[in-house]
Amino acid sequence: MEHKLINIVHDHPYLTRLFDVCDSHFSNYYIGAGVITQTVWNHLHGYPLTYGIGDADIIYYNSEEDKDRIKEKQIESVIKAELATFPFDIDVTNEAFVHHWYEQKFQKRISPYSSCEEAIESWPTTASAVGVRRKRNGYDVCAPFSLQDLFHMVIRPNKALVTEEVYYNKARKWKAKWPKLQVIRW
Repeated sequence: MEHKLINIVHDHPYLTRLFDVCDSHFSNYYIGAGVITQTVWNHLHGYPLTYGIGDADIIYYNSEEDKDRIKEKQIESVIKAELATFPFDIDVTNEAFVHHWYEQKFQKRISPYSSCEEAIESWPTTASAVGVRRKRNGYDVCAPFSLQDLFHMVIRPNKALVTEEVYYNKARKWKAKWPKLQVIRW
């Protein structure tokens, strides 16, 4: 399944361009969550490659930066300018400092992440807990819950952080766009 994911990602012209830009800014990053998951669902549904994708999540890990997110937002602005003609928004997050703002945004305290991979393990569903980065000789996939649910179009909660309400809101929104998805009960 990993080979199939890499082929889908590699054949997507917008993702190829996104990897080009990320490679020039980061050494430790992943492109993940919706943009990867929804690209696969579009492929499986026979939809246009950009259908339903709201944004591209780029995560990286740099504990040397400031916790005020100034550098993170500067990098995001530069990447958005470089990708001004992109059909979806760009969201850049330094996972080293998520614990500083997460509670204010989501009313839940979390411990600091030690890596991008640890952050991906906490993403809200097993199908969307996927990150891909390009390496010198190919791609690296982080899928802590495997790629089974992604390719079988199963939405299953990852209860590490997500609430039942948030899970069902995401599931309803996704099911409306990709009707072949199977939503697993909380």
